[in-house]
Amino acid sequence: MTTAAITADGRGSSIPEPEYLDLLAAVTAWVEGPGEEWAGLIETTGAVPDALWKELRGAGFLSLAAPADLGGRGLSFVQWMGLMEIFSRSHASVRMIVHVVNGTWRAMNPHVDDVQRRTFIRPSVAGDLLVAFTLTEPGNGTGADISSSVRRAGGTYYLTGRKHLITFGVRCDYWLLFARLAGSTGSAGTVALLVDRHAPGVEVEDTSDTLGVRGTDHASLTFTDTPVPVANRIGAEGDGLAVALGGFLTPSRISVAMSCVGLAQRAQQLAVAYALERTTFGKPLASRQAVAFALAENAADIAAARALTLHAAAAWQDGTADAGSLSSMAKLTAVDMLTRVTDKALQVHGGVGYWKTMPIERVYRDARAQRFEEGTNEIQKTVIARGLLGRIQTPSPAGGRAPAPAGPGTAPAARP
Repeated sequence: MTTAAITADGRGSSIPEPEYLDLLAAVTAWVEGPGEEWAGLIETTGAVPDALWKELRGAGFLSLAAPADLGGRGLSFVQWMGLMEIFSRSHASVRMIVHVVNGTWRAMNPHVDDVQRRTFIRPSVAGDLLVAFTLTEPGNGTGADISSSVRRAGGTYYLTGRKHLITFGVRCDYWLLFARLAGSTGSAGTVALLVDRHAPGVEVEDTSDTLGVRGTDHASLTFTDTPVPVANRIGAEGDGLAVALGGFLTPSRISVAMSCVGLAQRAQQLAVAYALERTTFGKPLASRQAVAFALAENAADIAAARALTLHAAAAWQDGTADAGSLSSMAKLTAVDMLTRVTDKALQVHGGVGYWKTMPIERVYRDARAQRFEEGTNEIQKTVIARGLLGRIQTPSPAGGRAPAPAGPGTAPAARP
C-alpha cells in the first residue's frame, strides 16, 4: 500500500494493482452471489436486515475507501470508483450503504482533533458507528440559507430546527448536522455538529416509504433545545459549510455518477440476456435491428459516461482546479445516461418488464432516485456554468478580458 503524503481526505493512498484486482474479483463475486439473494429479501420485506450490515462490515466493504491509518483498506479514489461501479449493480440499498459509510468520514476527518478521530472517525470507518449526513431542510435549500440554529451556554449548544430527507436518519448513531449560530447569517455563522441519535428534544419521523431504493431508511427530524456538547463540534464555529461542502461534495458527486454507470450496466446486462433468450416469430429479439440498435446505443452511452466519471475521479484525486466542475459534468451526464439506458432496457423486455417479478422493474424504479442525490441536474448546470463563465470573464492584467483558458471542451492531457 502506498502511504506517502496521504491527505486527511485520503488522497495519496493506493494499493498495488494485483491486490486491487483480487479485491475487484471478490466484490464482483459477492454482488453476483450473496448480493442478489439479499436484494430479493430487501424487496420482499422493505427493510435492510441487521445481518446484511454485519456481513458487509465483516467482509471489509464498509472501510474500503479510507486510508490505513484510519483503519481502512487504503484504496485510491480511482480504485474506489472501480468498486463502486460493481456495488452499484447490486440492490440500491447495498449501494447506498457502501457509498455513505465509505464517504462520510471524508467530510469530518480534515476538521477533527485526535480525540474526535478516535471517538468518531475510526469507529465510523470500521462500520461500528453510523453517521447520517444531515444538511437538507424542508423550508430552505442546502447551503448558506439553512435556518436550524444553536445557542451556546458554557460547554453545550442547544439546537432548534428541522431537517428532512435524511438518509439513515432513523437507524444512525449520530447525525452530522449543520446549523448556524443564533442570530447569524451567511456561511460565516454555520457549525457542524455530531448530534447523538438518542439526545433529548428530538422528534424522529420515519419517511422511508419511497418509490425505489427500498430498505434504506429516511427521516424527518425536529429539534427543540436539543443539547449537543461543544466537544462534538467538527471544526471551528463558522466552518459548518466548509465541512459539509468543502471536501465532501465533489468526491460524493463523482461516486453518485459512478453509481449511475454501474446501475446502467446492470440494466444493460438484463436487457441483453432477455433479448438473447426471448423468441418472437421464430427468432430471438436480439436479431431484430431495432432491438440491437437500442442495445448498441446503450453500450456507447454507458462507455462515454464511465470515461467522463473516471476522468473526474482522476482530477479530484490529483487535486486539479477543474475537479469540482468535472464532478458536476460527470453527475449530469451519467444520470441522463441512466435515464435513457433504463428506459430502453425496460422497453426491450416489453410489457413483462413492468412486472415486479422481473429484475428490470426494480432497476427502473431505483434509477429515478439518482436524479436527486447530491444535487439535481439544475444544480449541476449551475456549478458548471459558474466555473465556465467565471473563467471567461476573468479580467486580464491590462484591464481587458483575458482569453478563456482551455476548458472542459478542450481535449485534456491524459492522466496515468
